[in-house]
Amino acid sequence: MLPATPPAIDPSDSPAVVELKRQLQMAFLKIQVLEEQLRLQRIHKYGPASEKLNDAQLQFLEQEPGVSNLEVIAGSEPLPASVQLKPGRTRPHPGRQQLPSDLPRVERVIPCAPEQSHCPCCGEPTGIIGYEQSEQLDVEPAQYFVRVTKREKRSCRRCQKGVMTALTPARIIDKGLVSDRVVIDTIISISKYCDHVPLYRQSAILERELGIEISRATMDGWVMTAGGLLVPMAGVMRVELFSGGYVQADETPVDVQMHDKRGKNHQAYLWQYGQPGGSVIFGFQLGRGRAGPKQFLEDFEGLLQTGGYIGYEKAGGPKMVHAACWAHVRRGLFEAHEVARGETAATGIVELIDDLFAIGQHARERDYGRVERQAWRLEHAPALLKKIKEQIEAAPLEALPASKLGKATAYALRLWPRLIRFLDYPELELTCRRLSVPVREYLAAILPGLADISVRKLPQLTPAAWAASHR
Repeated sequence: MLPATPPAIDPSDSPAVVELKRQLQMAFLKIQVLEEQLRLQRIHKYGPASEKLNDAQLQFLEQEPGVSNLEVIAGSEPLPASVQLKPGRTRPHPGRQQLPSDLPRVERVIPCAPEQSHCPCCGEPTGIIGYEQSEQLDVEPAQYFVRVTKREKRSCRRCQKGVMTALTPARIIDKGLVSDRVVIDTIISISKYCDHVPLYRQSAILERELGIEISRATMDGWVMTAGGLLVPMAGVMRVELFSGGYVQADETPVDVQMHDKRGKNHQAYLWQYGQPGGSVIFGFQLGRGRAGPKQFLEDFEGLLQTGGYIGYEKAGGPKMVHAACWAHVRRGLFEAHEVARGETAATGIVELIDDLFAIGQHARERDYGRVERQAWRLEHAPALLKKIKEQIEAAPLEALPASKLGKATAYALRLWPRLIRFLDYPELELTCRRLSVPVREYLAAILPGLADISVRKLPQLTPAAWAASHR
């Protein structure tokens, strides 16, 4: 471990001693960078719980190749709901967590024991005066069953000419072996795009639990069919998104199995485009090049808010305004705090950014309109931004450019003109809030029969439109 601080240069030191101390200071900073990189690798390897372990504990885990991130989590203290950075600050205990009010309640009444039916003092019968009530989240295992659909057949008993049969209900997979619910569960409860259970595992689960053999290729067909039905919807959602004049974009890596790379996944990217409180559109690309955002945003001329990735530079129309995301800046500084415990520069900047977020939170909680919110921002944000920039500019003096702190501060300064753009555009958010839609319910409502619906009616079925009609 490094000493607390590198040796300080004293004015009375000889030139030779000064030079040696400077070399020691440089060596100290280089070792600090290497320790940061090592700790960050271990955090990524063993998961979030390892952030609470000291370097000696992490080094011990390295000697145990069978240790998984789940074991680290099990052996660590629970992570706090939010990291408290400022010493001396205290938060009130949040109390017992409340279960969602929209979940159905199933009551179970537990009667008193027979000996409690009479008063222990006078022997008279006791009466019920109320209940001690508690709530626990419970679950019933999924129950598979065979749905038998009988379509009524009719004919004229008099002339006995012709037979009429009830129309077949619209289905996602026409004449398929499974119902729409099973198809939607395959897509969601992966299920594939929410819980990340691959199709081959779902196939194995059905065979193990029910003795039903449904191949991965068949499930692939379900997913591809549903995806094909939703392609026109994505185009309509893009028009809906652009009409708002404000788009937030981000990209995230995703591993993809390639037929020509057995045993090794290819790192592809999912690009997501959305707006606060609105729908999100995903674009898949095999690489992180500029082609994806350039194609999606080719005619967009509103506000685009992104991280600092250079791939967005040539995207959008000539009138597009590019803004940056404060959450990306905070993330880098918070990582600098995580890998170099005891430092104060990153910690102080993160605290100030949290105060900046609190300005927006205040406006949202009071449901400020556009004019009110902008007035509130202009009253409180400029002085805070000045402090943030001063601390960001001073922080690199304590670290090498290659350190987490050095990279995070350089990132923030490079994007500074875009980070303060929210002062000129009231609609810009510092963080991102998405549209909450019950995915299973939404897909069950729109997928069956979607292929036969007129394109003109699709704008009424986008997630945002559907959510608005079901409030």
